[in-house]
Amino acid sequence: MLEEVLTKDSIEAKYPAQDRNEAVRESGRLLVKVGAADPNYVDAMINNVDINGTYIVIAPGIAMPHARPETGAKKVGFSPVTLAEPIRFGHPTNDPVKLVIGLCATDYESHLKALAELVSLLSDENRVQAIIGAKNADTIYQLISEEKQND
Repeated sequence: MLEEVLTKDSIEAKYPAQDRNEAVRESGRLLVKVGAADPNYVDAMINNVDINGTYIVIAPGIAMPHARPETGAKKVGFSPVTLAEPIRFGHPTNDPVKLVIGLCATDYESHLKALAELVSLLSDENRVQAIIGAKNADTIYQLISEEKQND
């Protein structure tokens, strides 16, 4: 599934976010840019964190903002954004965040497939650190593509 939805246009390296909402908003902007979501999906991503808390910080340094499919998801999409400086999202143990991966899916089944592939990628700590340290979208794309080829 990753190879079907990830493009260099959905990746941002070293984004200079000033706060949590700006980081989430950038990951959502990329989902809109590649046609995976409508603009209102981005607001729904922010609202999801405001209402449900920081459970989106799924591992140390990694956040995966998303919203419900009916709030504007058009297809499965991922938008990895590395941050120029780590941002505190308010999670008690996994802050600060260095990698934000926007996610959208049109239904629960595609959501689970997408998450399974991301979990595989994120379970490799060396790969995650290389992604976080990458200077540009091309390098991040290459690092994720290597993971796809190794599956």
